[in-house]
Amino acid sequence: MTTTLATGALVDALGVDAVLTADSVRDAASHDTWPVATVWQKLGRHPYRPDMVVRVRSVKEIQSVVNIARESKTPLTARGLGSSVTGQPLPMRGGIVLDTSGLVGEPSLNEVDATVTVPAGVMGGDLETWLNERGYTLNHFPQSLYRSTLGGWVATRATGQFSSKYGGIENLLISYECVLADGTVAWLGQRPRAAMGPDLKQLLIGSEGTLGIVTGVTLKVFAQAEARSIDAFVLPDVQAGIDAMREIAQAELKPFLVRFYDADEARHAAPGAAADAPLLFLGSEGVGGVVEAEFAALTSIVERHGGSSIGAEPVRGWLGRRFDFSTVENLLATPGGYAETVEIANMWSRLPAMYDELKTALAPYADEVLGHFSHIYEQGSSLYMILLGHASNDEEALDRLETIWATAMEIVVAHDGEVSHHHGGGLARQAWVERSLGTGFPVLQKIKAALDPEGILNPGKLGM
Repeated sequence: MTTTLATGALVDALGVDAVLTADSVRDAASHDTWPVATVWQKLGRHPYRPDMVVRVRSVKEIQSVVNIARESKTPLTARGLGSSVTGQPLPMRGGIVLDTSGLVGEPSLNEVDATVTVPAGVMGGDLETWLNERGYTLNHFPQSLYRSTLGGWVATRATGQFSSKYGGIENLLISYECVLADGTVAWLGQRPRAAMGPDLKQLLIGSEGTLGIVTGVTLKVFAQAEARSIDAFVLPDVQAGIDAMREIAQAELKPFLVRFYDADEARHAAPGAAADAPLLFLGSEGVGGVVEAEFAALTSIVERHGGSSIGAEPVRGWLGRRFDFSTVENLLATPGGYAETVEIANMWSRLPAMYDELKTALAPYADEVLGHFSHIYEQGSSLYMILLGHASNDEEALDRLETIWATAMEIVVAHDGEVSHHHGGGLARQAWVERSLGTGFPVLQKIKAALDPEGILNPGKLGM
């Protein structure tokens, strides 16, 4: 079956209004919010353009599209709201972009089990608002909360700003429904834990649509915290902050908020609050007496590493603007402007050296190179490198962005770090997938071959 015949079959199955082939629609589906793709758009380039965009509103419709794609050997790339910052939903080999943002419906709240079940096309911010009205919260706050879908969170292994306490989506997810490449539907999850074979729930988490399409999710919900304590601390240097975070994590304390900025980013995070010094934001929440005790322990650790409080106001300011993308978006909108966020991770023992080398090596490619640590674990932490710059034109800006990615990834691999903490691979990290996964890469290839032998689902991503 050719692409033309596939289009006809899709129109027959879903109706003419669901199958879109207009140039403007196809152009829009060839970009997400990855800065490189944004500059492509400014230059009028669409290197990864689908042949059509298909809008679906039910699991049955998704099954129909998958079956037609498989029979016609047409590439199929799922897309939610397009908030990826690494090119994950861009179709590397054309074909069909499956728009799942219409897969919405009323949430189902189970207050006894503390879960909520909802279609995968629902926007995260809409669900959070719905839960807040009933006294609950997801406690999952990616910066894209109001721009991303629940299915996208699962497909990209998303994490949120409060993950140091509540974990990433893999910890908050109870189960999910998915459509596989052969058109079958499966629910994968545990109740609440199981020893019957491997944890199949993990299979599609972070798979970027290469192994199946997530259509529904059941997530944990939490009662809104009764008490909260927050504060900001100046630290003498980056090493002191890293040491304090490591001690906090290894003491098994669970602050909901941990954000440690180097001196360069501290000026953005808390203008005027600290002069040329790193800054640590900390917060505890939960039951009143527990919060009080935990925050006292956190403060003691930070002070032992040379930290001193400057008050809670900088943290309150950040909490009020934490979903704001305007700094990056405004810079990208200017001629020659560029910005990039590269999030990586490493073990505590390797983290300082990796940070130092990234700061030095990336400095020639941007006006500002900012760094912060914001998701901590007993064994290590994530690290964000944020780059802001102006080039003479958009072509030069694109060249710098590509150089930034190549430079950063090579350094992370050399330090045996994780090339992505939570933004995923997408297009940005394609060249480093195999080196990152090492001997695990052939295992992933075998799983792909078993679940998607025709290779129709988001082909090219994750190196497959």
